[in-house]
Amino acid sequence: MINPAKFFQMKALWDRFTANHPKFPKFLQAAAQSSIGEGTIIEVKITKPNGDEIASNLRLTADDMELFRELKNFSGTE
Repeated sequence: MINPAKFFQMKALWDRFTANHPKFPKFLQAAAQSSIGEGTIIEVKITKPNGDEIASNLRLTADDMELFRELKNFSGTE
């Protein structure tokens, strides 16, 4: 069961994050509306202030798609 107080705390943190980075939620919305399916590659890259980088990627499987469907249902975007 979700702790309502923790949920509201996370909501406030998310609201502040999106106010500081308004393009990121738009990116997530565009990604959710695109045809992400089995075989899609998701890549994440982090660049530290000193220039060090770390990156990783994954190819989505059929099992992964079940998680994406549930996340869409949870967020109310489907």
